[in-house]
Order: sequence, then structure tokens, then C-alpha cells
Amino acid sequence: MKRLNSQLQEDGAPMELILLLRTLLAGCKEISFRVSQGALAGVLGSTLSENVQGETQKELDVISNQILKDILSESGYVKAISSEEEENVVPCNPNGNYLVSFDPLDGSSNTDINSLIGTIFSITHAPQWMDANDPSAFLQPGTQIVAAGYVLYGPSAMLAMTTGRGTHLYTLDKTHGGFLLTEKNIQVPQQTAEFAINASNQRHWEAPIQNYIADLIAGEEGPREKDFNMRWVAAMVGDVHRVLSRGGIFLYPFDKRNPKMPGKLRLLYEANPMAFLMEQAGGLASTGHGRIMEVMPTEIHQRVPVILGSKEEVEICLGYYQ
Repeated sequence: MKRLNSQLQEDGAPMELILLLRTLLAGCKEISFRVSQGALAGVLGSTLSENVQGETQKELDVISNQILKDILSESGYVKAISSEEEENVVPCNPNGNYLVSFDPLDGSSNTDINSLIGTIFSITHAPQWMDANDPSAFLQPGTQIVAAGYVLYGPSAMLAMTTGRGTHLYTLDKTHGGFLLTEKNIQVPQQTAEFAINASNQRHWEAPIQNYIADLIAGEEGPREKDFNMRWVAAMVGDVHRVLSRGGIFLYPFDKRNPKMPGKLRLLYEANPMAFLMEQAGGLASTGHGRIMEVMPTEIHQRVPVILGSKEEVEICLGYYQ
């Protein structure tokens, strides 16, 4: 099987980006080990603090964030990082050529039930005329991303990644510690009969999503004239991995509870990297009103609605907004 380095070189990634990705993934391998130890390492449960999002931090949130922050800061390739667990950007090397945004442990509430979790990341070029502690350096649309992906900590540790030359899947071979290519240029089926949405928020959705989901649930007797199954992992990384692997549509739409918070998922380190992966695999990713990767960020923790997955199904969903 082809090693990660070989595929990155084949895709034309510059050597410095390859070295940065290897550094980032070394951190993910350490997180994978900590996750696999679970209760044996005393890393489960919550802390007594909240992150900048107002969410109670899990022990593994803090550990994973520190692992990635330390390894990226010491690499020399990174000018600054932004993380779900950090209120402000973290300056690294003022001469670094890249910016890295990440959610160190997506779905961390699943750690206590030994369910799917993962690390999501995106990488952009660092504007050299800006200071390393300037958050406006990160305010670039997703079209400027040079690499994005996630590591899923499941029964096997899997990496989904793109540098703009297709989305590839890799599996961590624990016998030698490297990621090996296991599926090249994965393509999301254009049609699907599966959807993923947090149905407990149904009463807060806008009319287009209310109507769309109602038609899916109506099944054979409804206007879609076929039955749909709902799947929900409660970790974006797990739900998106399923969509990448066998098709589907994933939705975390706008709801009316807080107009100042148009969605739950963060643009820089959740929505954008997943949109990039999905588009490179032949799928679509939208806010409901436009392409996710064309949204111009206004702050590093900005949230957006997310609709992504199989091309034809996303297009049908977006038709309800018209």
C-alpha cells in the first residue's frame, strides 16, 4: 500500500506542506493513543471549565488541544493556529508560512460512551505582512485552503484528506505507525436514501428544512416516493465519514433560537474543511443560501448552517429554499 508521503508528492504538494502535515498527524497519532487508553489513562470525564464556545470541556478536549498546540508551535512551519478550545489565535513562528485551524476533538461528549470522535483541520497560507497574533490573517474563505481533513478515532484510526487533488482515505497501520492509502479519489454516490440531522431541534428549523425533512419522513407514501433512513452519531466527523463512505446528506441548519448565531458548526475548523473534502469527492456543501467555501469569515469562531453530502440530494434540499 502507498504511504502518505508518496500520495502527497503525487498530488503535487510542496515539501514544506508535506512536512507540516506529517507533524500534524504525529499529534493525531498521540491523540489516538490517548483516546484508545480511555479509562485506563484517567482521561475521561469533564473538567470544571468551559471553552470559548460556552461548552463544558472534556479532559480529552484539553489534552488533545495541548498536544496539537505544542507540536505545531515547535514545528517552525506554522505562523499561528486557531482552535475551538482557544479564545484567541495562538502565535507560533513569525516566519511560518502556514496557518492551521482545528477542532482538536470533535464529538468529545462521545468519549464517555466509547463512540466516534475525531480531529478536524484546515491549512491556509499565512499572509506574511501580518503579525502572528493578528486574527484577521485567518479571515480567508474556504477557497484559499491548501489542505484539509480529519482523523477519525474509531475501531481503526482513519484519515480523510485533500490538498485539492481529490479526497483520499488512509488507515493508521499501528505496526509501523504510518498512515497508508486505503482508498484513492473516493467518490460520494450522487443519490442516497440516508439523512443525518439532530431531529430534537425540529421545532426551531426554518420552513424549508421543516418541509424537506417532513417529505423524507413521509417515505414511500410521500412526494419522494421512497423510504429514507436517519443516522445520527452526534459527532460531525462520524456523520461526515459515513456520508463520504456510502453517501447521504448531513444537515445542521439555521434555527430560530438565536439569530446572532446562524448555525452550530464553526466555519474555519468544521464547515470549511468538511466542505472541501466533500466537494473534492464529488459532493456539494452549502449553507442553504450559498457555497460554504465562498463564505467570507468575519471572526475566527464564526458559525454557519451546514448542508452537505450526495450531490443530487443536496440539490433537492436546496430546492426547498427557492
